[in-house]
Amino acid sequence: MRRSGLMSAASVAVLSLLFVAQAAAQGEIAVRGRIGRTVEAGGRLIDSPKQKYLLLNADRWQGETWFGAGAEVEATGEVRRDVVTTQMEGTPFQARTLRAAGAAGAQGTTAAAAGASLPAATRVVVSGDSLVQARPDTAMISVAVVTQAQTALAAQQENARRSEAMVRALKSAAGAGAEVETSGYSLQPQYNYRENQTPIIRGYEARNTVTVTLGDLSKVGPVIDAATAAGANNIDNLSFTLRRDEPARDQALAAATREALRKAQVMAVALGGRVGRIVEVQESSGGRPIPIYDARAQARGMVAQAMEAKTPVEIGTLDIRAQVQLVAEIITER
Repeated sequence: MRRSGLMSAASVAVLSLLFVAQAAAQGEIAVRGRIGRTVEAGGRLIDSPKQKYLLLNADRWQGETWFGAGAEVEATGEVRRDVVTTQMEGTPFQARTLRAAGAAGAQGTTAAAAGASLPAATRVVVSGDSLVQARPDTAMISVAVVTQAQTALAAQQENARRSEAMVRALKSAAGAGAEVETSGYSLQPQYNYRENQTPIIRGYEARNTVTVTLGDLSKVGPVIDAATAAGANNIDNLSFTLRRDEPARDQALAAATREALRKAQVMAVALGGRVGRIVEVQESSGGRPIPIYDARAQARGMVAQAMEAKTPVEIGTLDIRAQVQLVAEIITER
């Protein structure tokens, strides 16, 4: 047994020397290192002690059982200085030969020489998409008091008086759990413009904007009504969002992953094989669209008759999207 082990090690050393010598004879370089992944899905490089080599033709060996991340390999080929890649993760390298290094390479050579029938692995890239609809749990209302006067002081003082009344009404209508905060303030001159003449200041306009954030969506309409009754004369915006979105996002991500895996299984059956292992999974969630209820047009009529009608607010649903890209190995018999 000991003599057999020594002969096996010697055979591996001889094979490695022949491998390097053959490469030198053909004007190529020999590279030895470990297979590594690249940023691009399915890409591979050889990480040698001195530098990294980006495999330009990695697909040629994708079906080999020993070809995977972390495997030590020996390769001969040509450095392609004329090739520029997007990420430039290593020196572009066109491999002519590639095999597992060491004992694994010797065993692979012996098995190939003996005509052994091994399962072939084909890598496929599939994607899965999912859409989950959820009810919002938070509303944000922006209301403003806009006042005009002949002087800046008069516009500011009138605005302060009405804004104070509006804030008190907002806090009362929104309740203790709501957030009421000033989100904008401006005081600007208003001009009369005439052709070929210097603009003349005709007065001043003060604007105080307050944003209310509340979790009780049933209070959205009453808050708008209270604000206008107290002196607000501009509703800038009303939006809904989902603060506690983890359960819905997890649901969308799980559904997208199942969809991607289902596609891989369909492809495996069509090829007469099965899904072996999942090589890579990448997740990219879509944006979160927020339904906007624009109350500005209705608010203009509501200022004059705020006490005559209540503001109706229809709350829609939010679309939460997830997308998954999956790299899977399909195992088929040779």
